[in-house]
Amino acid sequence: METLADLLSDVELGRMPDADGNVTILAQPSPRDLGVIAFTAHSVIFADVDPDWIRGRLPAGDLSAPLGPPFLQALAEETGRSIGCVDLLALAEPLPGSPLVPLDEITGGDHPRVARARRYRDSVRVWSGQGGLLTIGRGVAGRWEVAVEVEPAYRGRGVGRILATSARHLVPGPVWAQVAPGNAASLRAFLAAGYVPVGAEVLLPRHG
Repeated sequence: METLADLLSDVELGRMPDADGNVTILAQPSPRDLGVIAFTAHSVIFADVDPDWIRGRLPAGDLSAPLGPPFLQALAEETGRSIGCVDLLALAEPLPGSPLVPLDEITGGDHPRVARARRYRDSVRVWSGQGGLLTIGRGVAGRWEVAVEVEPAYRGRGVGRILATSARHLVPGPVWAQVAPGNAASLRAFLAAGYVPVGAEVLLPRHG
């Protein structure tokens, strides 16, 4: 049986799900990770829920239904979870060598940014520099994920792009970014750093 990790590995290699209007239902890759990814004309739902229950709540032919409020609310109630933000999902290949700017790794596990990141990712590492923070860790199905945070005084100076590019030098494989579509500054930064949009994603985190 195909796993979400298998599917995401295919996407990293440029093999996208067929744009056939279908919905693929997969098991959760971990107790933490449950959600929906929408690719072009093909959605993937990873949830340990009866597939018949899922399909019974998706109107036939409605490509937007898996990310629509009615289905997400039903899924949240069925699983006892909250509904996260719908994010743009972007992907970039790793780059050789070290980052082109100096970064200082934050190693203290009690740092609030590290503690927060560990709620959603494993093998978390955090760097500071250039007026911002860069976080890398293993997220959904073990994929490498990046997040950047720019201090207010440094916004508009290309710091987000620099940090997003630096992440590509710090991972051994393709790196994924989840970007809120309304955060235009962050979206521009990741696009400028070479990340390519591949879909949209919403995760349903456990309460608390």
